[in-house]
Amino acid sequence: MADQPRYEPLEANPVYVNELMPRTPPESTVARGELQLDEHYFTGKAGGQFVSELPNRALEGRTLEEVLARGRERFTVFCSHCHGQVGGGIGGDPMYEELVGMVVARGYPSPPTFHQDRLRRAPIGQFFDVITNGLARMPAHDYLVPPDDRWAIAAYIRALQRSQYAPRPLLAPQDFEKLPPPDETAAATALAPPRREPTSRLTP
Repeated sequence: MADQPRYEPLEANPVYVNELMPRTPPESTVARGELQLDEHYFTGKAGGQFVSELPNRALEGRTLEEVLARGRERFTVFCSHCHGQVGGGIGGDPMYEELVGMVVARGYPSPPTFHQDRLRRAPIGQFFDVITNGLARMPAHDYLVPPDDRWAIAAYIRALQRSQYAPRPLLAPQDFEKLPPPDETAAATALAPPRREPTSRLTP
């Protein structure tokens, strides 16, 4: 096969004034398929504020159950190596400090756990924004994860939070039936005042 003469992508080209083969797109142009007019869907914000609900566009052509299933699968691929399978980390109950991914277990700084009041109150748009742009040591994932999957992951994080902490009014009667019976001994121990060990004085 003939190797036809051509310019490589980063090769110099004396035809142009700046002698660069790659051409800068004209000002104010947008590449085909890259126009982002839906602020809610592409940024997780509306009027500069994080949104508290999934955009309708993230649910087009699929049910919420399908969105959560996709979010779980993508969370496992892109997030679990740091956050673990349940969103562990620091800043909440100490039990979550051990429920982190392999990267953190091997020395990478631990992320904040999703199961703390601050992040339970955070709007879902904030999770989408952090996945998109990164935060602190977490890198941006916008080039790896398309918007539909970022929303799916954010929705799944909400499901993880609900799985570990659900306000009583939101539980259906069948949910209560699945809960183990309360441990009366543990409850009594928790309510009892702390026991003081006897002290002794050394006599000369």
